[in-house]
Amino acid sequence: MAVVPDGAELSDLVRGGPVGVAEIELTDGLATLRDTVGPPREGRVLLVLARLHSHPIACLTLADDAEDPEITWPRAARTALVGALDRHLRADGLKLGALDLWAGGAELVDPPCLDERRRTLESAPGVTVIIGTRDRSDRLDACLKTVLALDYPAFDVLVVDNAPTTSDTAELVAARGAATGKIAYLREDRRGLGAAHNCGLAAASGTIVAFTDDDVAVDRYWLSELVAPFVTNTRVAGASGLILPAALETPAQRLLEAHGRFGKGFEARLFDLGPNRPDDALFPFAAGRLGSGANMAFDAAWLRDSGGFDAALGVGTPARGGDDLLALFRLVTSGRTLAYCPSALVWHYHHCDSAAVPRQVFGYGVGLGAYLASAVAHEPRVLAKMAYRAPAGLAYLRTGIRPNWWPRSLMRLELRGLLYGPLAYAVSRVARRDKPTRRFASSAP
Repeated sequence: MAVVPDGAELSDLVRGGPVGVAEIELTDGLATLRDTVGPPREGRVLLVLARLHSHPIACLTLADDAEDPEITWPRAARTALVGALDRHLRADGLKLGALDLWAGGAELVDPPCLDERRRTLESAPGVTVIIGTRDRSDRLDACLKTVLALDYPAFDVLVVDNAPTTSDTAELVAARGAATGKIAYLREDRRGLGAAHNCGLAAASGTIVAFTDDDVAVDRYWLSELVAPFVTNTRVAGASGLILPAALETPAQRLLEAHGRFGKGFEARLFDLGPNRPDDALFPFAAGRLGSGANMAFDAAWLRDSGGFDAALGVGTPARGGDDLLALFRLVTSGRTLAYCPSALVWHYHHCDSAAVPRQVFGYGVGLGAYLASAVAHEPRVLAKMAYRAPAGLAYLRTGIRPNWWPRSLMRLELRGLLYGPLAYAVSRVARRDKPTRRFASSAP
């Protein structure tokens, strides 16, 4: 029973049987957790997001069938969370002993740590949320319900229907839009998520554009936390947030969580080529460490001026992905700052079917290779630096990014996808008769 930092222990956890996923507000106390997870199941482990004053601070693993949870759960949480708890409570002018992990602490409501969120909501720059989708109206409907429950006061939603084969999405959005006045429908017949995102960007009215996918549930505070860095730091032109698994019941879901490593940890960070440059030999080429398209936002003017997304990239094209990686890469190489905001949380629903795993793993590899090819196509000067770092990148892909129990067959499949990626990007470009979008100002990465 321990904290799960940056997915390391989580990789071992998901190797076993079913994992229950839950969250707990620590001021309510762990005593309320059973109401969320239901009756105990023998042998099941619980992956619990611990929040304090609504801010995610860590993930815990707890035994669902613990004989005496009133004793064992607080003990495990205290051991795992003591550092994070102490830092958070001290910043609020409170002592660690003020919180009873089992019973909670109602007196801890309305703490100073919520002041930044209040300031963001007071200024509340307009945000357009863009969701690309294709023939998944059931998933989209579930996602939209969570988006409409956001606490942010100044946002609208654009659903971009990408080369649909039915009218289901249009009908759903018409019903939701009529009921709320917040949702509009766009149709983009060019296949690919990059093209869909560009369609939404062209129509967006917000000064900030936020992107998520149709297979996620967004947290109530997602937008207010994702927008906060734009309000407090004028150098910030983009932000990304925390992505956690919504369910880990099936072997496929657990395998994809171990593979994807969507979670980037619980420490807020800034990334740029100056004072916030990380000590990372692969920065900024390993853009997957910076964020993901299911949870990202950009200054709309900056994104338009930089040419938007590469329409030859993204799910639905031969490139199979990479549109989000290129956008994040371009942001940091343009000299602007990217903020990582762990309090900006979305829950991702992985594929349940084991047959989807090899297809998705291969697609990840293809998307990565296509993104790197696109980066060179847009800015040829990065080629030499990319080639210099290629051995370190391949070594990391082989040994550093996957758990040691990861199936070799899937590793080989991903590597084949990576090698195929540049060709896939070229095929996608030729099919679209696209030239690279306008070059972006680039400092030496």
